[in-house]
Amino acid sequence: MKKIILSLFVLATTLATNAQIETPAPSPYQKTEQKVGLTDITLEYSRPSMRGREIFGSLEDFDKVWRTGANENTKLTFSTDFMVDGKKLKKGTYALYTIPGKKTWDIILYSDATNWGNPAKWDASKVAAKVNVEAQDMPMDIETFTITFDDLTNSSAVIGIMWENTYVGLKFETPTEEMVSKNIEKIMSGPSADDYYASASYYFESGNDINKAQVWIDKAVAMSAEAPKFWFLRRQALIHAKAGNTKSAITAAKASLKYAEIAKNAAYVKMNKASLKEWGAM
Repeated sequence: MKKIILSLFVLATTLATNAQIETPAPSPYQKTEQKVGLTDITLEYSRPSMRGREIFGSLEDFDKVWRTGANENTKLTFSTDFMVDGKKLKKGTYALYTIPGKKTWDIILYSDATNWGNPAKWDASKVAAKVNVEAQDMPMDIETFTITFDDLTNSSAVIGIMWENTYVGLKFETPTEEMVSKNIEKIMSGPSADDYYASASYYFESGNDINKAQVWIDKAVAMSAEAPKFWFLRRQALIHAKAGNTKSAITAAKASLKYAEIAKNAAYVKMNKASLKEWGAM
């Protein structure tokens, strides 16, 4: 009897497993990536369809918070800080909620994007931005809920929300000019001390031209002379030693030891003392 019961259990489990047929989602998931200037924006949402239903004012009530799609909350992720309605927002992920109205909508960016649909409890402190926009009539019905990136420029775009015969848009701005100006300034002013340090370190560790590495690390140390960095000086000591310049290696190691002691970095103190002993300076 036990064997029969076990066999029936295995058969039922097998049938249940085989019955898990994959079918199309009624509101398919959509992921869109858009670059605006130097900012990457990712949009993730689910797309319900009308299917003969009246949407706004019926399926989705006027003057109530709507998840703006189906299933999980709609998510917008920005790779840089950005502006909405004159307000600066931090880079990161936001949930997109709306409050549809007959003539205008409120479009909301909510800082908690981990909800399934609307939050169980709405927290006004998590409203990062709330903008009232005009609802525009479309000349035809949009069967499937759609979000687009419209009116693209180098520093702005409009998040377009379309369904049934309604369109609303939320304009945002990105700090493209500021970012480009900083890049231009950095390039025009030449490599930084960190650039020289990184290049010298790579050549040293990869066994490339040690003389080039020495030139670059010397420039890095010189450029940071007003605020000496003990790790720069340590690398300078090692590169000079490898290049056969023991005297200058000792000078750099002593300086590195001094600033490592000030910073109370025991590891660098120990390494510098060991090198100085190896080079006959202690």
